Amino acid sequence: MKFIHTADWHLGKLVHGVYMTEEQRYVLNQFVQLIEEEKPEAIIIAGDLYDRSVPPTEAVSLLEEMLFKINVELKVPILAISGNHDSAERLSFGSSWYKHSKLYINGKIEESFKPIHINGANFYLVPYAEPGIIREFFQDSSISSHDDAMKRIVSEIEDSLNPNEPNIFVGHAFVFGGKTSDSERTLSVGGSGCVSVEHFSPFSYTALGHLHSPEALKHEKVRYSGSLLKYSFSEANHQKSVSIIELNSDGSYVLKERTLVPQKDMREISGYLEELLDPSVYQYQKVDDYLKVTLLDEGAIIDPINKLRQIYPNVMHMERRIELSDLRKKHTITQSGFERKSELDLFYDFYQEMTTSEFTEDKRRLMAQMIDDVKKGMVLV
Repeated sequence: MKFIHTADWHLGKLVHGVYMTEEQRYVLNQFVQLIEEEKPEAIIIAGDLYDRSVPPTEAVSLLEEMLFKINVELKVPILAISGNHDSAERLSFGSSWYKHSKLYINGKIEESFKPIHINGANFYLVPYAEPGIIREFFQDSSISSHDDAMKRIVSEIEDSLNPNEPNIFVGHAFVFGGKTSDSERTLSVGGSGCVSVEHFSPFSYTALGHLHSPEALKHEKVRYSGSLLKYSFSEANHQKSVSIIELNSDGSYVLKERTLVPQKDMREISGYLEELLDPSVYQYQKVDDYLKVTLLDEGAIIDPINKLRQIYPNVMHMERRIELSDLRKKHTITQSGFERKSELDLFYDFYQEMTTSEFTEDKRRLMAQMIDDVKKGMVLV
């Protein structure tokens, strides 16, 4: 069978104050055309359909429009899960009757263990969930991290897995070793948000969402499709695409990528202001792209961003090379200063940053005593 793996639509995304809805519509219309050409037997959307739990009205309308085109007009089954940006409850609304047209949207962990059968393949839809939810669901106090949670979920699925048929896992997670970008929301502090790739070994193919590049992870059977569009300048060099999987009855598959071309790209350019405003430079560029501009000029410049926007109307961010250099120096100096300061001095700096109140001598003595008690291993009440 053939299916298309996509994820991270982030409908309603706001980038540097600009809603990306029309850009998303442009690319999704390409996606619909691609479906008409490829004629897949299923579409996977591996989480983050929306960019926030309460999306703008325009984003809801766009999702409804696209799901209708794919599922009703083209009659292609859709297999979708909620991601960490979505509201699982909102996405799950209506799912009990959506199934009658083969639109499967799962935001509930309890619905994850019974596969959806399509043309001889079994699809397990596992939505994003915090470890605490999985711990409560299984009544298992040993689950404290995303890795623990994923291990337990897969173990539960394995109990009824049919090894004689292809099994596809659809999830939304951060796999150890994956390459991140600035537009991805951190799942947890430290390393507790990561899961081991080994957990997905029982499956013929694992279709993941969360990381925004198809190159985020190199693995034979575990893959990120990447996001529909570039959502930060850290993704400027990404090549956005969807993954087309032709699955064989033995679980092996052939992968093909189809590129999605945005109406306006997201790029970084640099140069001197006079140079960037020179027609001989900009006439060879697509000037209406979304841009981050780094100016190399030194000294004062009057209103540079508005001068740039006369030629490049969609400059989203501008910075000066000299400011970046000063910032790096300041960071280095600050870091070296931290190494020399006492705990009390560091707290004083923090106090000054966070409040306008005076750091009195009484407060200093109290804080010094607390620091001393902690160092001695005392438990303070």
